[in-house]
Amino acid sequence: MIALACAHCAHLLAFDARACPACGHGAGFEPVAGRFYALDDQGLWHDGDQAVEDLVACDNGRLGVCNWLLRADSGRVFCDGCRHNRIIPDLTIAGNLERWTKIETAKKRTIHTLIRLGTPPAVRGPDQFGLTFDFLYDPSAEKGYAPELLTGHQAGLVTINLIEADDVARERLRRDFDEPYRTLVGHFRHEIGHYYWHKLVEFTADLTPFRALFGDERANYAAAMQGYYASKDIPGWEDEYVSRYATMHPWEDFAETFAHYLHIVDTLATIGSFGMVIDVAPGATRGPQPVVDFDPFTADTATLVDCWIPMAFAINAINRSMGQPDLYPFRITPQIVLKLDFVNRLLAFAAGRWTPGDREGAGLKAMIATLGHGVDLAE
Repeated sequence: MIALACAHCAHLLAFDARACPACGHGAGFEPVAGRFYALDDQGLWHDGDQAVEDLVACDNGRLGVCNWLLRADSGRVFCDGCRHNRIIPDLTIAGNLERWTKIETAKKRTIHTLIRLGTPPAVRGPDQFGLTFDFLYDPSAEKGYAPELLTGHQAGLVTINLIEADDVARERLRRDFDEPYRTLVGHFRHEIGHYYWHKLVEFTADLTPFRALFGDERANYAAAMQGYYASKDIPGWEDEYVSRYATMHPWEDFAETFAHYLHIVDTLATIGSFGMVIDVAPGATRGPQPVVDFDPFTADTATLVDCWIPMAFAINAINRSMGQPDLYPFRITPQIVLKLDFVNRLLAFAAGRWTPGDREGAGLKAMIATLGHGVDLAE
């Protein structure tokens, strides 16, 4: 996510801001432009030059869960993020509004990244495969028992258990499942990855190269899941999979890789927009200085990983200085980079930024960039 500022006074704003803390003007985010607009006393939205824009707030803004804007002439009342919702939580239950707000922010971060990549998800229609969300309250999980409603994806429908918006409960689940990383935005990036597999891989010419990299998705999923939870770690899985969960089945491997591609792109965009750079570490055998002087949303994989690996190492060190876990507790290997490159090129082709056959050597170039850094991101 790039740095964002108030359109009235240029004060820096958080992605979910609804008003500027400096000047007090209302703030609304327009996802296509990727910027905030300011609300004046007449209820009109202005850009930084005070030109009036024909925008209206999403209807969910009335509930305080959305700060996105849409064109007034669109004929819709919900923004490009909220229009994917099918079921929202029961707001008569105490705490559900707060949790839904957290969920919406994480969801919109993911959708906005996909907009920036040129591949916004489609809205489900009678004759169109689209992305839909159900946010469900789980009485069992709320009472501290095992969740009865699983967060997951099926045929474009993403279900999120509302308990995931409870920080304490989510941390307990993270420990129970022995996961190094579990966040709301991570859930969305992973589950939406399943949607893009169906949309961009399942019935396309990319299915064969997918199987060559990730494996044959026709393997029985139920059996794979049972085997995953019944077994211990597969020795050496870190060399080929970005997470242990990715070892379960080719579908999960793709979704985990998809999520990590979005992690990398969005974080590098944030680093670049703030002008952050790091020096080449003392004793380093290679340069130049890592700096995000490129557009992460259009960069090839070699450029991304060449910058990401030293940046992630530095950020992990900063987190440890604050007594926090590593921000990115994963390894990047040449085999994993090939999978990241598959996702990168897949989305670039879908967005029309590359053409089929373009940059076919990008994977090898990215592997070489990875080898130049080694594979360990932690100290």
